[in-house]
Amino acid sequence: MAEETSNFQVPCVPRFDEDYDHGSMVMENLLRSKEYWPVFETGYNEPREGENRTAAELRILDEMRLKDLKARNYLFRSVDKKILKTITHKQTAKHVWDAMKLKYQGNTRVKQSQLQRLKHDFEILEMKDGETITEYFGRVMVTANDMRNYGEDMPDVNIVEKILRTLTSSFNFVVCSIEESWDIDTLTVDELQSSLLVHEQKLTRKVSEG
Repeated sequence: MAEETSNFQVPCVPRFDEDYDHGSMVMENLLRSKEYWPVFETGYNEPREGENRTAAELRILDEMRLKDLKARNYLFRSVDKKILKTITHKQTAKHVWDAMKLKYQGNTRVKQSQLQRLKHDFEILEMKDGETITEYFGRVMVTANDMRNYGEDMPDVNIVEKILRTLTSSFNFVVCSIEESWDIDTLTVDELQSSLLVHEQKLTRKVSEG
């Protein structure tokens, strides 16, 4: 018994931080790996009062109850007390999961409104004077990834073109060089950032030497 206790490891459960799209993806992957996902997809029904079940059906029901209990344990371990208090009255793992989805994913209209706001934010983004390439890329990618999380198709080429259009004038020469020597349709965001960082380092060195 002591040996079993010493070998027991508490499962590493990802924390749910109210970012439903990310949290649900990570949790679904974990639960599929534990073979508990069916209780979230279909759930199970308790027998009605007076309903007779065969021994085989009762055995399957007991197995589903245990899986459901273990699945709920993963969910409860992933959320903090504030969220937990709003879902503990749910009777099955599927009820808990559906409640969290309704609460944090929002309806289609809300998501569309959020996406429109992000599209506007993306459209008006431009590099600020004194801002570094790393800082600007960070701002652009945060907005672009938020749009992707809301279902927007955001290929690298859209981000590359946006950045090339909105750099400060000190990058005009390198932008022309990139547009002439690279196929913009296949240029990745990482490749663009690498090229611009080299140019930025040269500019910084010239300023320090001057």
